[in-house]
Amino acid sequence: MVEWKIRWYAMVDKIRVIADGVEEDSLVKELSTSTYPRILGFVNSFAMNSMVTNEVFYNALHGADILLRDGSGMSMLMTRLAVNKGLNMNGTDFIPKLLAAYRGKRVAFWGTEEPYLSQAVTKAVALYGVIPVSVHHGFESEQFYVDLAIETQPEFIVLGMGMPKQEKIAAMIREQNIPTLVVCGGAIIDFMGNKVKRAPKWIRKIGFEWLYRLLHEPKRLYKRYVLGNPAFIYRMLRMHRVIASRQKSHV
Repeated sequence: MVEWKIRWYAMVDKIRVIADGVEEDSLVKELSTSTYPRILGFVNSFAMNSMVTNEVFYNALHGADILLRDGSGMSMLMTRLAVNKGLNMNGTDFIPKLLAAYRGKRVAFWGTEEPYLSQAVTKAVALYGVIPVSVHHGFESEQFYVDLAIETQPEFIVLGMGMPKQEKIAAMIREQNIPTLVVCGGAIIDFMGNKVKRAPKWIRKIGFEWLYRLLHEPKRLYKRYVLGNPAFIYRMLRMHRVIASRQKSHV
């Protein structure tokens, strides 16, 4: 079997399927009460395409403690593989629920640029009552953020640098054995800081948020969606149904 297929099967098999709101609430509680280093990552079609040629990224993402399904592309892939897909657990919806669970706790926000970063932090404080102990843009070296984690000791770190940088940083931070939850949040800080506008709910519900984002950011997202989506579908069609190595939750 070719290497990229091995990676795809392994990644799908590791995704934690969340069946309903009860399981989602349980996951929020599990993550927000943990006392040891943990990484939460999200798997979408862009991640699957990226890991085809980037082994370092694959190892970092697959090494996360919990992986969640993000997006309609992954829904299609998991359906093809006869794997229960559960809820769409994208970070833009799920991370705010985690922030609410961290009320009164020390949170770091690393990613994007000003003024959007400060706007996102202000919103997080107002809505969720978190204590921002470290706020920094997302353009430093990986080691810079590791050192920052050691210095500030946050209980929750929101990374918003995008793939693959944030996954590598998360893995490096966990090696320091800091008892913190590190979340690879992608564009979450951009959304919270009003740099990027969310698609209307009805568009998200039918699985076309990617198209909405492409229309609003064509230059930045051209490669990811216009070139990436056909590549993802081509690879998906080369995958075959397998018996998952472990029982998944309900659809």
